[in-house]
Amino acid sequence: MNSITQIELPTLNDHSIQQIFADAKQRVEDHYLEFTGTVLPHEAWALFQAGHAVIVDVRTNEERKFVGYVEDTIHIPWATGTALNRNPRFAKELENKVGKDKIILLLCRSGKRSAAAANVAFNAGFENIYNIEQGFEGDLDENNHRGVFNGWRFHNLPWRQE
Repeated sequence: MNSITQIELPTLNDHSIQQIFADAKQRVEDHYLEFTGTVLPHEAWALFQAGHAVIVDVRTNEERKFVGYVEDTIHIPWATGTALNRNPRFAKELENKVGKDKIILLLCRSGKRSAAAANVAFNAGFENIYNIEQGFEGDLDENNHRGVFNGWRFHNLPWRQE
């Protein structure tokens, strides 16, 4: 099942690409995070769609299967199972499947696990590692529901569910 609507993004030019990366770096500096930057979902989609970046989904197999996923992304779980046991081979798998020379955007449910994964990857020598803020489902609202005010799906970006 595809998302119901897909938004149209303006064509990226060199200036807009540079602005996305400058904003992403500023967001990280504002929060004293230890990785390259944080992009918003629509920025991630624009970069991915234009071929300027690779999206790596760090969620579990179960999350991708039951909640949905972004097509043509690479899957490397940050943690596995219901206990979310951390994948000790994450950085090595990232290097083997993507390489350190690519611009990598990490996606999880809400942007928290992907931020932790970005930190580990950055410290393992990945110089162009970005977190996708808000994640696939977004932050919890006051009723503990996701997807109500932010996240990939909230912004009507393309996704699939099997």
